[in-house]
Amino acid sequence: MLVTKLKSLIGAAVLLPGLSFLAVQPAQASCGYASHYGVGDGYGGRTTANGERMNPYALTAASPYLPLGSYVNVSHGGKTIRVRINDRGPYASGRILDLSYGAFAQLASPSRGEINVCYATA
Repeated sequence: MLVTKLKSLIGAAVLLPGLSFLAVQPAQASCGYASHYGVGDGYGGRTTANGERMNPYALTAASPYLPLGSYVNVSHGGKTIRVRINDRGPYASGRILDLSYGAFAQLASPSRGEINVCYATA
């Protein structure tokens, strides 16, 4: 009975006497522009939003909304990579992700500066 009740509440906070948790959300997908950072812009080596040092060559990304520590699959031009969200941003209008330089380079030439990507939570 408890399992049936919990299944009816999926997607909402579940509060029971002595127990509280957030139900698992379904995978989310989004498309838009992504840029890169970490090389030549002063951000490499700085502290990220989750407290680690920004490694421009690691497969990481900044997102304004996705939970820190979560993973997303990012696709562009038939290529897909898996990145970990470790920072907040982008702060430029119209962008959905800031990819580390290394992550961006696996999808396209960094000289492009900005690419159209789609991501889905992993």
